Amino acid sequence: MKSKRGESLKENFGAIAWTLKKFFGYYPVLGPLAMLCILFSAIVAAIPAVFIQKVLAVIETFVASGDWSAARQALLPYIFTLIGLYAVSICSLTLETQLMAIMTQGFLDKMRREMFNGMQDLPIRYFDSHKHGDIMSFYTNDIDTMRQLVSGSLPAFIRSGAIVIAVLAIMIYYSVWMTLVLLLGVVAMFYVSKVVGGGSAKYFMQQQKAVGAMEGFAQETMNGQKVVKVFCHEQKSIEDFDKVNGELYEVGFRAHAFASVLGPIIANIGNILYVTLALVGGVFILMKVPNVSLSGLALDVTILVPFLNMARQFTGNINQLSQQINSIVMAGAGAQRVLSLVNEPPEEDNGYVTLVNVETDEKGELREVEQHTGHWAWRHPHQAEGTITYTPLRGDVRMVDVDFAYEEGKPVLHDISVYAEPGQKVAFVGATGAGKTTITNLINRFYDIADGKIRYDGININKIKKDDLRRSLGIVLQETNLFTGTVMENIRYGRLDASDEECEEAARLAGADDFIRRLPQGYQTELQNNGANLSQGQRQLLAIARAAVADPPVMILDEATSSIDTRTEAIVQRGMDKLMEGRTVFVIAHRLSTVMNSDVIMVLDHGRIIERGSHEKLIAERGTYYQLYTGAFELE
Repeated sequence: MKSKRGESLKENFGAIAWTLKKFFGYYPVLGPLAMLCILFSAIVAAIPAVFIQKVLAVIETFVASGDWSAARQALLPYIFTLIGLYAVSICSLTLETQLMAIMTQGFLDKMRREMFNGMQDLPIRYFDSHKHGDIMSFYTNDIDTMRQLVSGSLPAFIRSGAIVIAVLAIMIYYSVWMTLVLLLGVVAMFYVSKVVGGGSAKYFMQQQKAVGAMEGFAQETMNGQKVVKVFCHEQKSIEDFDKVNGELYEVGFRAHAFASVLGPIIANIGNILYVTLALVGGVFILMKVPNVSLSGLALDVTILVPFLNMARQFTGNINQLSQQINSIVMAGAGAQRVLSLVNEPPEEDNGYVTLVNVETDEKGELREVEQHTGHWAWRHPHQAEGTITYTPLRGDVRMVDVDFAYEEGKPVLHDISVYAEPGQKVAFVGATGAGKTTITNLINRFYDIADGKIRYDGININKIKKDDLRRSLGIVLQETNLFTGTVMENIRYGRLDASDEECEEAARLAGADDFIRRLPQGYQTELQNNGANLSQGQRQLLAIARAAVADPPVMILDEATSSIDTRTEAIVQRGMDKLMEGRTVFVIAHRLSTVMNSDVIMVLDHGRIIERGSHEKLIAERGTYYQLYTGAFELE
């Protein structure tokens, strides 16, 4: 148990150190300047005790003589010096608050950018294995704990720490014995802080995870509200939320129960210390105990009174330090989660073959050019020979003896071989879970194969840069994702440099132009919440138009017409036929009517291809496809 707690604290403070390194790395000049301002104001806060001692000594000296005019002259320098220091301290505090405001917001901006940019490089596997609400929690709850660390806890910790050190130095200067008595109580304070602070660290980490789980559940429920209401699962959703929320309550209660008890304990130890020091000081004065100090002054009322004030200030700031420890531990829990996201290994890409624009010169050879020509080639450098070859982008895709498993020991595909020549339409049919979508995920390299080879235009796809590979592939998924923005912007998502005319032509090709023009603002109609103001079929048509504007040589249609009614499907099919002309097309469909005109139909069952051939050939064989087509089998 202790080792786990120690490991948790080590990771926690490691994450805090990483956060501070980032913070000061972003602001190597402003950061130290702000810290100097904090230190200066802290030292000024500790100085009044010295002035009180001087003032009391002056008053005591002149009470006996009665020369109040001389006393006034002696006091004025101290008063004016103190006023000057406070004036400079106010300026210092003002500068510090402005600098911290600038740096805190800048730090959060840079951290969110780093997190989001890094997230774009993560493999699809990461998003398949993490709840989206939990990922969102990184950007909201976890990043907010880091804000509290750099803008609140860190300055307060440094300020209180500086005051503690300054006051301790002054107390030692005036009386070593009294300071030792005080430090005995401080040892008890630190012991309590260690025990309670260490206990709260693991619960704060659990709390951050529980917040992520709760946010993930809430987002999932909001996205599925129609399903919840259709099946009358409101009460079940409430019960499930209560369970998740209850777990958050439990760990949150334990974390804050530990944290909340620390302050009162430290404060009461400080009160006991104050009384103890007053008694001990009084006894020392009455017994005329020799004072050991750097000042050389005897212990009397002029030293005891300011010493007690310093002791109060000292223990008060020790209490502040203990409170900040709770905030820092909580921030460390959030920073640990952010660090885990930042340190998540990016998607590996060792490819070196790139996709470039080409044109044919007078000799009939391909030449690489900067401008868009509508013609592409694979730029393949050969390091051994020191040469570069250009292979025309044709859309020849071949899978040879491919095996794959999402989890080790649980194979999904076995010995898959697919040969798709340029312009061919290859269809995959089979029950859910047969491996149809997995094959297209491998062509995109969303996942890498365990064994076998995949070649694209004769090039091993492992040699092709993933961005270039995916740029050459158009894909229409069963689940349509539309982004906040206009209809035009959503279509242009397929190719960002496409003109309005090209986007409209793609919409006409997909059969979407008619309904788009009937929208309130036509192509400039704003879409929000994944296009909730459109029908499912209209959303799918936009997804097809988005793929069309990319004008790729290879198309992957994963249940592309599954959400479209029969009448709309006929419209889309005409556009799809135009879209597929001259392209290599992979089609996944449950409706066998959409795959009848495919060049090759492959029937999958439990990750194996059990039949392949044209529609007529498979019907003649009277196997599984025949039974599916005639209704003897159901796909599901």
